[in-house]
Amino acid sequence: MEKKVYEVYCNSCGKKIETTDSTKREDYISIKKEWGYFSNKDGQIHIFHICESCYDTWTGQFRIPVKVEEQTELL
Repeated sequence: MEKKVYEVYCNSCGKKIETTDSTKREDYISIKKEWGYFSNKDGQIHIFHICESCYDTWTGQFRIPVKVEEQTELL
């Protein structure tokens, strides 16, 4: 059985994040935003991926910190 390799790149730093089939070797955030009528991007869909390191840098600049909750059961 042949496995497909999907290449995902961090839009911030350009780092390659490799996954095999649906298995992630490294975690990242994937964002898809459909802009609406009350924006200057009405009708556009923006899709991007951010690696964990860039996520930490990005969210570290927020004036209101990201809310973090701990999971009690890990799958």
